[in-house]
Parts: sequence; structure tokens; C-alpha cells
Amino acid sequence: MRIWVNGGLREAEDARVSVLDHGLTVGDGIFETVKTVDGRPFALTRHLGRLTRSARGLGLPDPDLDEVRRACADVIDANPMALGRLRITYTGGLSPLGSDRGETGPSLVVALGEAARRPETTAVITVPWTRNERSALAGLKTTSYAENVVALARAHEHGASEAIFANTAGQLCEGTGSNVFVVLDGQLHTPPVASGCLAGITRALAVEWTGAQETELPFDVLERAEEIFLTSTLRDVQAVHRIDGRELPGGPGAVTTKAMRIFDERAGNDLDP
Repeated sequence: MRIWVNGGLREAEDARVSVLDHGLTVGDGIFETVKTVDGRPFALTRHLGRLTRSARGLGLPDPDLDEVRRACADVIDANPMALGRLRITYTGGLSPLGSDRGETGPSLVVALGEAARRPETTAVITVPWTRNERSALAGLKTTSYAENVVALARAHEHGASEAIFANTAGQLCEGTGSNVFVVLDGQLHTPPVASGCLAGITRALAVEWTGAQETELPFDVLERAEEIFLTSTLRDVQAVHRIDGRELPGGPGAVTTKAMRIFDERAGNDLDP
């Protein structure tokens, strides 16, 4: 594997940043995960737009998007694969110990790993911890992911692939790395960004392409939704067949099936929508 680190490609064993990088010491960094299909990134322009928004939210300098695009292209060319997970990481860079940033500038790392196609359906759980919709990091895709690591480990312990959070107001928010859609009375809904959820790229495309409504939803909506599905970069649209102890229809329901079909068709016709 060859990885882009601060200006050029390196072999994996030589791809290093300082142990004093602010992304490592205090989690001062942002990232994007981009799906690649046969050597081409999907929705890269949207991902780079969110990368810039996240940088501004953390007070980091705007990333040089031309450099990021070059890094992505070089990494993809150096690591051919049918389906990949392209990871763009941008951190506060070399800094003193503590929360203050240094003056050397940010670090940029781009890596690509193989990905497997997701099953059509999955199991999820709910967790007792909440997202803080008023947090300084709300809506930013940061490297401060320990909360997600803990929740996802809980999901795996219960035979599930994702954990779903409420926010502090008791509303449905998001998964550790996904957005949530529910069907109520035949209508498709997803929480608004104001709930504290990440403005997912796949979420935005699903809303645009299916006409889903952005709706404030109580967390217990998961107990009565007719269908539930998740969206994320590598899940695309994935049906939920079990949430906690509640079994949903074994296969994707009618609304979810339609959303899957629309997403596959539209994404197949335009790799940078």
C-alpha cells in the first residue's frame, strides 16, 4: 500500500507523521471517507466541500483542495482495486503538548483500503449515550471518534453493525457512522441537521433523490417505524431488519427498496453528483 503523507507518496511502512501531531495528541483533526469504484471516487466534490466546512468549524486553515485532489488521484492510481475506502485526514499538525496549536501548519494524509460490498439488510441497536446538538463539534466530521468506537463495540457485542444515538433533547439523531431514515405511514423521514447529526453526503443525495422529509422525530419512533434504513458512504442505502429486540420485515420494505433502486441508478449515472 502506498499512502500520501504531507506532499508525496510513501510506502505504508514509511508513511509517518510526528507523535506530536495535534490530531494524535488531542484529536484536533477532520476527515472524509470517500468510496472508490474501479479507480474512480464517488461524490468527491461534495466530500471536499464538507472537508472545508469542517476545517473552518475547527478553526483550521482551509485545505488546498487542488493538492487534496492530486493526493487522491495519486493514491488511487498507486493502489488499484474494485471497491475502496479512500480516507482523507487533515489535522492541526505538529504542535506542543496541550490544546494550543503549533505554527508549522496542518498535516494531510490520504490512504486507500479495500472495501467489501454491504449486505442488503443489517441489525442495529440503540445506545444510552447522547449526541450533543449544541456541541462546538456538532455537524463536523472530526477525528474525535472515541465515542463512536465505544458505541460501535457495543453494537458488535449484540450482533449488530451499527449503534443509534438520540440527542440531548430525546430526538432521533444518527448512527456512529451513518444517517437514519424511517418510514411512517408510508412517508420517508430523516432527522434534520439541527438534531446534531452529521450532514452525510449519502444522506443529502438520498433526500434529494427520494424526496424524503427532514423531520424532528422522537427517539421512540424507532419502536413504531414501518421501515428503517441507514445511509453512509460505504453502506449507500441499507435496510434494517432488526433494531434491539424488534424484528422488521426480513427483506427491504417497499419504500426502502425504491430508495435503493433510485440511489443505485442515480449514482451509477454520475460519479460526482
